[in-house]
Amino acid sequence: MAVDYTVIVVYLAGMLAVGWWGMRRARSKSDFLVAGRRLGPAMYSGTMAAIVLGGASTIGGVGLGYQYGLSGAWMVFTIGLGLLALSVFFSARIARLKVYTVSEMLDLRYGGRAGVISGVVMWAYTLMLAVTSTIAYATIFDVLFDMNRTLAIVLGGSIVVAYSTLGGMWSITLTDMVQFVVKTVGVLLLLLPIAVVRAGGFSEMRAKLPTEYFDPLGIGGETIFTYVLIYTFGMLIGQDIWQRVFTARGDRTAKWGGTVAGTYCLLYALAGAVIGTAAKVLYPTLSSPDDAFATIVKDELPVGVRGLVLAAALAAVMSTSSGALIACATVANNDIWSRLRGAVRPAAGDARDEVRDNRVFILVMGLAVIGTAIALNNVVEALTVAYNLLVGGLLVPILGGLLWRRGTVRGALAAVTVGGLAVIGLMAGYGILANEPVYYGLLSSLAAYVVVSLATRPTDAAVLAAWRERLAGRSPERASEPVAASQ
Repeated sequence: MAVDYTVIVVYLAGMLAVGWWGMRRARSKSDFLVAGRRLGPAMYSGTMAAIVLGGASTIGGVGLGYQYGLSGAWMVFTIGLGLLALSVFFSARIARLKVYTVSEMLDLRYGGRAGVISGVVMWAYTLMLAVTSTIAYATIFDVLFDMNRTLAIVLGGSIVVAYSTLGGMWSITLTDMVQFVVKTVGVLLLLLPIAVVRAGGFSEMRAKLPTEYFDPLGIGGETIFTYVLIYTFGMLIGQDIWQRVFTARGDRTAKWGGTVAGTYCLLYALAGAVIGTAAKVLYPTLSSPDDAFATIVKDELPVGVRGLVLAAALAAVMSTSSGALIACATVANNDIWSRLRGAVRPAAGDARDEVRDNRVFILVMGLAVIGTAIALNNVVEALTVAYNLLVGGLLVPILGGLLWRRGTVRGALAAVTVGGLAVIGLMAGYGILANEPVYYGLLSSLAAYVVVSLATRPTDAAVLAAWRERLAGRSPERASEPVAASQ
């Protein structure tokens, strides 16, 4: 394992070095939070694919393939569909808004007062997303070094917090590009063909496994529908995803770069399911489907290649973790802390002070994420809570603001409150992993939005006019995004 260890150590050291180099480019708030809004198509596509394809998509995707066969691709496939929908229908308009958070978009559209409540929901989502990625370090480092769970979380989490704090989005973007290449080589070009060959090829896999393993709908229609509801719609509204859209240097980059990334996700989904199916042939009695990835890597790959593929898994976890971490810190600073201290329209400060403040928030949120990850054990439950809150609480007011002129700020607040509380209450009643919380939470959010919006005064014409100007890209970026006249 000495060669494999060397590959991993070099990779981790490289991430820290890239973070240090990125620190030199983060000279302003825009540089630190959205990479100066100047990423080109190649870098934008790579980093967008890196953030959405995390540990759940890699280790979890292979696990679903082990359990259900080719239909196990549906979870990651719906992530790709969501990214395609975001890129084709919404990304150009989102990029033109020139904001930093989803809550700032809501304030622009509805005329203020929606930021804190929506910010709290988005903060909870990004925090739990970062926690689930951080927990995944324990699985990878256990395979690599037989390391204690807590120590593994602290080690992996500390590296991500370090390079994210140093250079913000620039460091995260540069490390994500490295991680994208490592994942592509490790999973698609190495692990996929080796797994299929070791399993005897597709003809042997078909001969040894039940026919339902090759049924594209074998995982079940209700499960597929739930994946679409949670992951496809979740891709449309998550702060971690929007913050990457904000890094694009123009409309075409956001649209076509995201389309390439979404297509890549579809291929990655199929690859994970095939690898898992091959693992089922090779190891039919694993105690847990989530052990399939680590087992096939550890037992079937040659020295050196094994280290690269484990680095690919580590890259998948780190890219999602760092993206969720900076999103969590951005929301905490811009949407919650600054508003609670009364700074609705703060005066523009020194650029170095703004960068310093955001560094402090990333460090604090990073420590909170590591501590929470140590305390929690169940990755699936934490991820389900995150996406249920996001979709149940924020999907309706965000898409309603983009698509329905009659939506009002009171309707948006009602949708966030009713949907969020309904999801929490239903999870307590039905169980965290049940489908009903997100179904009924989303319906209650939609009903509250429509009823309250129609029952209250329409949004002020001046606010809508300013909103249309921003959507068209004709209004410059301001020191503070909310519409002051509406306060």
